[in-house]
Amino acid sequence: QVHLAESGGGLVQAGGSLRLSCAASGLTFSSYVMGWFRQAPGKEREFVAAIRRSSGSIYYADSVKGRFTISRDNAKNTVYLQMTSLKPEDTAVYYCATEKGVVLTAIPSLYDYWGQGTQVTVSS
Repeated sequence: QVHLAESGGGLVQAGGSLRLSCAASGLTFSSYVMGWFRQAPGKEREFVAAIRRSSGSIYYADSVKGRFTISRDNAKNTVYLQMTSLKPEDTAVYYCATEKGVVLTAIPSLYDYWGQGTQVTVSS
């Protein structure tokens, strides 16, 4: 059974940083594209970043490019999202997800498994 567990969320002031982690189990982690999404209250789930199996290809949403960094450690079955220069509009529940394809995608419905999410709140 696939299980994804996000951690690292919290309350931070604007301009601050947070590092999210997503630990995966029940799957061959290195075979999956890993993605991060977020959902703010009253809004649809939004793509943040994705990384291919070997970390050779990475895809960011324009809204986070230059501020967020996605990375993965296949030996630890973990994907990370380093967030810097945080803004109040980054406030959301952040989810990690897996996708078995080879093409990085921002489409949530193409991801197979999802974690429960971790809350990130950025105060102004």
